[in-house]
Amino acid sequence: MNLLQTLEAEQMATLQTQKKAMPDFRPGDTLKVNVKVVDVSFDEKTKQNKTRERIQAFEGVCIARQGSGLNEAFTVRKLSYGEGVERVFPIHSPLVDSVAVVRKGKVRRAKLYYLRGRTGKAARIAERTDSAGPEAAA
Repeated sequence: MNLLQTLEAEQMATLQTQKKAMPDFRPGDTLKVNVKVVDVSFDEKTKQNKTRERIQAFEGVCIARQGSGLNEAFTVRKLSYGEGVERVFPIHSPLVDSVAVVRKGKVRRAKLYYLRGRTGKAARIAERTDSAGPEAAA
């Protein structure tokens, strides 16, 4: 094991002890990602920067999951005022407060980039029941 792999293993061990559990999700699932947003404003009266932290929800369909270990990330896509918005979230980021699975989708591929060209009913994903999928049979 080289130095980089050793450092990654140490970081993963520390994250496992302090980080809350991430739910099992895969592409096609609708996720609600709570993100910490830091607002910085300049106060003219005191001549100082004020930082305020709040949590903002980003709810959409997980269209991809890439990487492994510390470098793992997932892409979430939603429609906002008729415009498609995609965001890539690192799984082990301190800015990601929590992830919740709203509904599970039944898809047959790992990357759902074809949803970018679809709108309305064509962009719908069927809901997955617990009996669907190879891991449910085991």
